[in-house]
Amino acid sequence: MHSGSFRTADTFPRLVGDIGGTNARFALILAPGGDLQAVRTLPCAGFPGPAEAIEHYLASSGLPRPRCGAFGVATPVDGDLVRMTNHEWAFSIRALRDTLGLERLAVLNDFTALALALPGLSATDLLQVGGGEPVARHAIGLIGAGTGLGVSGLVPCADDYVPLDSEGGHVTLAASDVHEAELLAWLATRHGHVSAERVLSGPGLVALHQAHAAIRGAPAEPLTAAEITASALSGRSPSCVATLESFCAFLGTVASDLALTLGARGGIYIGGGIVPRLGEFFDSSRFRERFEAKGRYSNYLAAIPTFVIRAPYAALAGAARALDRTLSSSAARVD
Repeated sequence: MHSGSFRTADTFPRLVGDIGGTNARFALILAPGGDLQAVRTLPCAGFPGPAEAIEHYLASSGLPRPRCGAFGVATPVDGDLVRMTNHEWAFSIRALRDTLGLERLAVLNDFTALALALPGLSATDLLQVGGGEPVARHAIGLIGAGTGLGVSGLVPCADDYVPLDSEGGHVTLAASDVHEAELLAWLATRHGHVSAERVLSGPGLVALHQAHAAIRGAPAEPLTAAEITASALSGRSPSCVATLESFCAFLGTVASDLALTLGARGGIYIGGGIVPRLGEFFDSSRFRERFEAKGRYSNYLAAIPTFVIRAPYAALAGAARALDRTLSSSAARVD
C-alpha cells in the first residue's frame, strides 16, 4: 500500500490473534465496527510456527483473506524477532507479514493487548471479588495466570489510557507466613529464582503441589495442573485443596503489590486461563484477604475492586483495538 493513499476503511478484513504458550486464538473482523467472526482456538503444539497455524485457520474459516492483522503474543516484543517464553515458536514479524500477504501487522505482548480491552468490558463480562467502586481516571492493573503469569496495566493519558509493556510475572515471590516460607524454601532448592510465575501458572500449580507434599513428608501424586484443579474443586483431595488455596493466597499478595505499585485505584483485573475457571472457590478463597493484608495500607487496598474477567475473547478485542490505534496513527501521519 502506498502511504499517500492510506485509508483505514481499506484495511478490512482484519485478522486478530491471541497467541499463548499453549493455545492460539484467531478471529476476523470484516468491516468497521464489526464483531469478531470465525473465532477459533488452535493448539500451538500442533503447528511448527504461527504462519502454519494462521494459514490453517484462514483455510478453515471460509472468509476472505485479511489485509491487516494484530496479534498479542505471550512474550516480550522488542524488535522484529519474537521468541515465545513458554513455547518453542520464534518468528520475524516482517517475514510473517509477508508470508501471510498482509499490508500491515502489529505484534505486541498478549497482556498489553488484553489491557487495551479492559475499558470496553461490560458488567456481564466481569465478576467482582471484593472492594468498592473503581475510581475514574486512575491507573488500572491487570494480572493473569495460565501457561505463564501475565502482568500489565493502563495509565491515564489525556482522554485515553496508555497500556504497559510489563514482565511483572517474573518478580520475586514473597512469603507472607511461615508455611509459605517453607514452600518457597523448598522451591528454591530446585530453581535459581522463585518468581511469581514459578507458582502462579499451570506449571506452577504442579510445582506448588509437589512443595506441599515435600513439606508433609509425603510423595506427591503425579498430577497435571488440570487434575490438581479438578480434584480441588470437587473437594476429593485435601492436598489439592491446600495447593489451590495457597495459589489463591499467593495471587492475592502479588495482585496487591501490583495495586500499590501502580496506584491502581481504577481496579485490578484478573485474566488468564486458571482463575476464571475456579468459580466460587476463588470467591471464598484467601485471595481477597491476602490482597488487603498490607498493614497500614489495608484500608487503601480494601477500597480497590478486583474483577475476574469472564469474557472469553477479551484479548482478541484488545488486539483489535491495538490495530485500530496503529492504523489510525498511520492515517494521521499521511493526512
